[in-house]
Amino acid sequence: MDINKTENREHPTIFDPIILSMILATAVIGAIIGVQLITSLGISANTSIIGAIFAMLIARIPIKMFLKFKSVHRQNLVQTSISAATFGAASSLILPIGIPYVLGMTDLIIPLFIGVTLAMFVDAILLYKFFDTKVFPAKEAWPPGIATAESIKAGDEGGKRAKLLSIGIVIGIAGSIIKIPMSAFGVAFIGNIWALTMFGIGLLLSGYSTALFGIELSEYYIPHGFMIGAGIVALFQVIVLIFQKKNSNIPIGKSKNEIAAALEEIPFSRNVKDIKQAFGYGFIAYLAIALFLALMGGLLTDMSPGMMIGFLLFAAISAFAHELIVGIAAMHAGWFPAFAVALITLIIGIIIGFPAPALALLAGFSASTGVAFADMGYDLKTGYILRGNGKDLEFERKGRQQQLYAGLLAFSVASIVVLLTYENYFSQGLIPPVNHVYAATIESGVSGDIAAQLFLWAIPGALLQLLGGSKRQMGILFSTGLLLVNPIAGWAVLAGILIRFLVLKWKGKEAELPMTILAAGFIAGDALFSFFNSIFKVGK
Repeated sequence: MDINKTENREHPTIFDPIILSMILATAVIGAIIGVQLITSLGISANTSIIGAIFAMLIARIPIKMFLKFKSVHRQNLVQTSISAATFGAASSLILPIGIPYVLGMTDLIIPLFIGVTLAMFVDAILLYKFFDTKVFPAKEAWPPGIATAESIKAGDEGGKRAKLLSIGIVIGIAGSIIKIPMSAFGVAFIGNIWALTMFGIGLLLSGYSTALFGIELSEYYIPHGFMIGAGIVALFQVIVLIFQKKNSNIPIGKSKNEIAAALEEIPFSRNVKDIKQAFGYGFIAYLAIALFLALMGGLLTDMSPGMMIGFLLFAAISAFAHELIVGIAAMHAGWFPAFAVALITLIIGIIIGFPAPALALLAGFSASTGVAFADMGYDLKTGYILRGNGKDLEFERKGRQQQLYAGLLAFSVASIVVLLTYENYFSQGLIPPVNHVYAATIESGVSGDIAAQLFLWAIPGALLQLLGGSKRQMGILFSTGLLLVNPIAGWAVLAGILIRFLVLKWKGKEAELPMTILAAGFIAGDALFSFFNSIFKVGK
């Protein structure tokens, strides 16, 4: 099947009964998997490739109604559904509501559940509005999205592409078995080299800080300070991008060829007006959710009017900042420090002086934002590739809209699953482990020394982000590496970048596509091993 064919471009709809049934079924499965893994192991697996493989297998059943799933676009809708349900149920829903449970504030669980459910929907809709703009370009890496797309294409086309992907998957599984983070290795062949180099260095510094400097970086809140500084600058860089005049980013003094190349970039499918609308409506939506949480959580009696206004503004701005930071990291590296960034928001809230109930709601609200945003970005990247990389803009828009519908339907299913099961899990002591970190931080508070450390280390974080600019995102990716303690992943990223550099030097541009397909295999193999390994651990 030629996925780039431009005639008869009517995209499959989720309202086709057989597709709708499959989306609902896979969403239920994904939500159950997500809840089980986050409560028992503290992780959330990427089930996109599992969903794609499931759709491919269904397509091979010799019954007419199942033959529809030979379409890569229908497979894309199925994988979008299961992926959204898995991440939504785990990271956006059951994790946040576990925070008030651990703190003994059970009266806040239902108000927070309603708030984070709304935030999850806003998250996905905002990514839909932001995707393929100059803030979040479709042409950027979004590595898990590439891995899923290449898996679907290989299953559809076969031939050399399938062989390369299969080799990559085998290597990915083998590497994962011997504890090499193959997703980090694979990302190095796909993403921005500057951003990924900083990511790898950050991972190494966080892993070997005790040996190198005699201190644990996190004990001095160095990674958190870096992320605060980088995040603030990144927010301003996004604002600059919005108001930047067309082609004003072409540097003065460049050659004619370089200027021509800049002018011939593929146009974005969304314009500045879409970005402004997303920012405006998104901020209003988050502000409204924050107000709902404050009213339903009884915060009016705990805070003065001035403190209440401060809480509402801080919660809304933090949700937006968290979303952007997680989205940028996910777009470039395929990894994002969602829990750590939420912890930063919580620490700042404690420094401001919000009372404990407000902090519990703030931590849950912040933790729920960003993950659905990033996951929807991966899924839309998969669809973007399968639909021909934006060559047919009308078809691309139709497909993207159907993916949004699939994601929102999956989120609805996830919210029902969580609502029906959370009490059973919590009563058995099955609570996401990171919730105990949030609860302990709220109960113990933070000192003035911590505030000083955050401010001090925010300065180099801001400078690094400023130096790299909005395209390289060096500050955000370096901070992400510092927050994720995984030195082996750092070595994997830097080794991958070195191999990528040497291969391109030796083979030239013709090596880019085979490397991308192999890298997609590494990531897919790592995802498959991690998923089944996690399921095996849960079943023991």
